[in-house]
Amino acid sequence: MQNWLGNYIRHTLTQPQAVTGPKHILFCFVDHYEPQWGRNIPLEQERARVDRWFNDYPAVAGQFVDADGCFPQHCFYYPEEEYRYEHLAKISDLCYRGFGEIEVHLHHDNDTSDNLRQTLTNFTEMLHREHGAFVRDDVTGKLSYSFIHGNWSLNNCRHDGRWCGVNDELIILKETGCYADFTFPSAPSDTQPAMVNTLYYAKDNPGQPNSHNTGRPVSVNGKPWGDLMLITGPIGLNWKVRKKGIFPQIENADVRTSMPPTPERVDLWVKSNIHVKGRPEWIFIKVHTHGTQEEDMDTLLGAPFAKMCQHLQTKYNDGENFVLHYVSAREMYNIAKAAEAGESGNPNNYRDYVIAKPSYKPLQDKEMAGKGM
Repeated sequence: MQNWLGNYIRHTLTQPQAVTGPKHILFCFVDHYEPQWGRNIPLEQERARVDRWFNDYPAVAGQFVDADGCFPQHCFYYPEEEYRYEHLAKISDLCYRGFGEIEVHLHHDNDTSDNLRQTLTNFTEMLHREHGAFVRDDVTGKLSYSFIHGNWSLNNCRHDGRWCGVNDELIILKETGCYADFTFPSAPSDTQPAMVNTLYYAKDNPGQPNSHNTGRPVSVNGKPWGDLMLITGPIGLNWKVRKKGIFPQIENADVRTSMPPTPERVDLWVKSNIHVKGRPEWIFIKVHTHGTQEEDMDTLLGAPFAKMCQHLQTKYNDGENFVLHYVSAREMYNIAKAAEAGESGNPNNYRDYVIAKPSYKPLQDKEMAGKGM
């Protein structure tokens, strides 16, 4: 905690700027989506995990819409090393129906810069070709994607040097088309950077790990800086839940059965007051999970998830004090860039501000048969 606690206290004590009109709640749910999680998982178990999401997520999320008529968005950060066409075909269909988007996740260890560059390029091109994920930048020709690093080890930030190995990872991500990293918070892991409850730019220091530990906040009428934007989720101390009756629980925006998305936690996420500097009326909330672990699916696909959405819509979508927007990671980045450019008003107008929506492919029986599914 010594790495981030000081910044957390300073952020908490900073009085929020006065806001005229309603506050807009931008809610994004990202998932380290790993069908092969565990050891020696049989293919049938992988399929059962994906099928549970394919069948149950539309049923629960389809009950809710935000102020713009959008369903709760689930961002499937799919691991490169776990790719199976049949799994992504079903996830792509969910995205085609308006329930989320596909992004990039990666677990690697003792890697090299050249291999990482090739891995990311090959994976994004395959996801685009086979499933319609991502759009191509008109200037660079690269596919635009966002990233979550496996084991929280962005830019080789673990103290023991495991689960990455690449000290110039921010540069490589930028070179291969990555527009933002969504890895953090990772507390209580020691990979947690010092920058908390903020959207910020980080600059890589080639040859040195953990360059994203500090950076410059994204601000209205500001300019991009360094190599990559980091969009962080809420982090803090939950004094209503105490370990051993004394110590406050660390609030790290992780959603699972042992840490359900209760109304009290939702309120803490809102109070974290994450925003682009100078645009306090747009509040960015990004929470995360590992969605394919069986013990957590009833929470993520059942009553606790529905209760979270109901609380969001009852308390934070009255149109007078709050307006709720369910957004994907791409849309959250676009809205942050709009704020940086000085845009204001309704953030719904800026969901596709910089990066357009991908054209996901629906599930087709003939295509499935052709792939041997």
